[in-house]
Amino acid sequence: MGQALAVPVGRFAPSPTGDLHLGNLRTALAAWLFARSAERAFLVRMEDLDRVQASAAHEASQLADLAALGLDWDGEVVRQSDRFDRYAAAIDQLTDAGLTYPCYCTRREIREAAAAPHEGPVPDGAYPGTCRHLGSAERLARERAGRPPALRLRAQVSELTVDDDLWGPLTAAVDDVVLRRNDGVPAYNLAVVVDDAAQGVEQVVRGDDLASSAPRQRHLAELLGLPVVRYAHVPLVLAPSGARLAKRDGATTLADQRGRGRSPDAVRALLAASLGFAAEATGSPAELALAFDPARLPRQPWAPGLELLGLPA
Repeated sequence: MGQALAVPVGRFAPSPTGDLHLGNLRTALAAWLFARSAERAFLVRMEDLDRVQASAAHEASQLADLAALGLDWDGEVVRQSDRFDRYAAAIDQLTDAGLTYPCYCTRREIREAAAAPHEGPVPDGAYPGTCRHLGSAERLARERAGRPPALRLRAQVSELTVDDDLWGPLTAAVDDVVLRRNDGVPAYNLAVVVDDAAQGVEQVVRGDDLASSAPRQRHLAELLGLPVVRYAHVPLVLAPSGARLAKRDGATTLADQRGRGRSPDAVRALLAASLGFAAEATGSPAELALAFDPARLPRQPWAPGLELLGLPA
């Protein structure tokens, strides 16, 4: 599905680099509930730009897990690896408008530059603009030194506020994000903006670890003249350590839970309960959608507990 649907659209867009864990599945359920309860179409898009780790086997496993939980989707699954021409066209549009520049910085140099004194504060994770004002001679010297450049956006604002359907106004820094990596692969922030617009996505439901990227993506959409989306950032699932849940943290996948005697329906009920459902948590997906109320969604992270993860107390 490359074109926008005639109805409002929600989506789930995992990276097919491994099995989905409980945090991914919870976000998928939340996104599905937001979409189906509002009579939106629901799409699945594979964000497979990482060709080293992404695989057809992981994609098949992820789709099977969604289906096992009873989460259906509309149309064909879209893969970012099939859409490079769209990303190239968007980059050309921004370049023609004078809104891109090459960046020769390594990750280490970016970290060191961000830590150095500046006239104003540089937010954590923000690019400090090191290559923004390089002259042609400086760029040539770096290329002769064997440094292939990435391509960055020349952002027109330093911060932006977006409205989140769960949190209200969210303000975060807007920096010069990478549009194309130095290996020629389109970057995530560009691809997600182009794809959401092309597919008619109206609302993006995802983990709140991505909340700070929403203003960047909104700014990029505006520069490209694309429709902007609404956001709902769902609190994360935490491991017993308090860190974000990862596959190493016990019985985190649907297959792991099956091995512990829990059916997909039982796992769905646990996930539904963590999203604010009470007695109706054991209902079918359709019943959950009828009872879904975003106002009941917890605003705190969910910690499944040692027993659920099969870890010793």
